[in-house]
Amino acid sequence: MARFNEIGTATIPGKGTQLRLLQRNDEFSIKIAGTTGELMNSRIHGSEDALATLACERINGQPEPRVLIGGLGMGFTLAAALSALAEDARVTVAELVPEVEAWNRGPLGAAAGYPLNDSRASVHLGDVAELLRDGDGDWDAILLDVDNGPEGLTRKENNWIYSPAGIAAAQKSLRPDGILAYWSAGPEHAFTERLRRAGFAVEPVTVRALRPGKGARHVIWLAW
Repeated sequence: MARFNEIGTATIPGKGTQLRLLQRNDEFSIKIAGTTGELMNSRIHGSEDALATLACERINGQPEPRVLIGGLGMGFTLAAALSALAEDARVTVAELVPEVEAWNRGPLGAAAGYPLNDSRASVHLGDVAELLRDGDGDWDAILLDVDNGPEGLTRKENNWIYSPAGIAAAQKSLRPDGILAYWSAGPEHAFTERLRRAGFAVEPVTVRALRPGKGARHVIWLAW
């Protein structure tokens, strides 16, 4: 079997953690340098797809929907959102690491079908928290996949997004009847209750990492 080859590295702002982009034939992997586990693999994206489809089906029929995605990753959530949305939609992806955008415009983009080439998509290079703090009824859907979930893994600054202050900022950034969705590697009852205390109706949905019925169980919180 062919071995993975490193084709790119990047440093996460703030913490200084290094990301490694690896390729083996048509398979891609992103890892944190110095660890053996994967952050992402291009063959395992069922829950990233579900983050987009579960949220976007809630806003079907809205005129000129605007969607914010926190975290570009390997582009699968963006691709699924564009597939679910009409031609008048606009999707902004906030990505903290410039190299991740470059990877998606380069060889990694083939994994998700180069969604950044879609005219409906644009990239905000920076922390999605910036857009949430400045937002005021801007978005029909906000999809957040910036870390491992409420228990941050890659960057301690990401914890703000899951805090009461971060939830309140996201709530303020939603349009009336908007939908807020969070991805997590696993369940956390305390976060469900935190969303409810903020005034949201909440539905935690268990989804499979690979495809329906296959792979690890991840969680998507839908809040409205």
